[in-house]
Amino acid sequence: MGTYIVKRMMAIIPIFLLATLLTFGMIQLSPVDPAEAYLAAAHIQPTEEMLEQKRHEFGLDQPILVQYVNSIIKICQLDFGISYISNKPVWDEVTYRMPATIQLALGSILLAILVSVPLGFLAGIKKNSGIDYFSRFLAFFGASIPSFWLGYLLIFFFSVKLNLFPVEGIGTVQHLVLPSITLALPLIALYTRLLRASVLGNLQEPYVLFARTRGIKESIIMGKHVLRIAISPMITGLGMNLGKLLTGTIIVEAVFSWPGFGRYFIEAIFNRDIPVIQCYVLLAAGLFLISNLIVDLIQMYIDPRISRKGGHSQ
Repeated sequence: MGTYIVKRMMAIIPIFLLATLLTFGMIQLSPVDPAEAYLAAAHIQPTEEMLEQKRHEFGLDQPILVQYVNSIIKICQLDFGISYISNKPVWDEVTYRMPATIQLALGSILLAILVSVPLGFLAGIKKNSGIDYFSRFLAFFGASIPSFWLGYLLIFFFSVKLNLFPVEGIGTVQHLVLPSITLALPLIALYTRLLRASVLGNLQEPYVLFARTRGIKESIIMGKHVLRIAISPMITGLGMNLGKLLTGTIIVEAVFSWPGFGRYFIEAIFNRDIPVIQCYVLLAAGLFLISNLIVDLIQMYIDPRISRKGGHSQ
């Protein structure tokens, strides 16, 4: 098992280096001059002398390979440069805003799990029942409706009409409810379908028939065996969506004026704040890699055969 974990962690390094190379390449190919963008963000009319000075400060007059190596060294030191807008280190700005995004993402994941696990499991063991039809409708609705439209609908009914929740901002549990529902509904639709299909497939497996013939209680068969095996595809889907959720809160944060990293990224795009954009892209890649690693470890705990197949360490 230890060998498998080490291999999975080592596999992250070349993938992340590839992400840095692609990010660096896109910035180099971009028609936006970082020096010109910096001066424009500072509302300074650029001259050729000022542009040359800023290019020298940013190291843009050095060879491409030197620039790339220097950027890798700075990234390893969590130095993503200075924001063109705030004139503060980008990493400080990110660490200030990231807790709000993490809070929103975790609230959405928790809500999605609490709803989709029992709903998908019951829909699977009670096929063609009322709860099964309800789960299908919810899955279809959640997969079809755009997040921004759902957010505005929730604001209109629950904030404007009923005055139950705040329209925007952060600070209380009430502020978290509507954004979490907006983010969680597509996840609920996905996880409910995955778990329902997995439960239906596992109910046809021989081990269920053998367990019943041995006289094991139905509740033990369903809960200890079927659910444990059937939930594996859902965990995989959770890992694939965790990084996406943390970086995909952009629209929801904009709709609910949530002061998170996604909203900060939107402002950076409009202001051509290149260091912030670069930091966001690399953080997104890192979050995807880490979340997939965590899910692999959870999958290995649920099914130890994974470590034997991947690392041959058992």
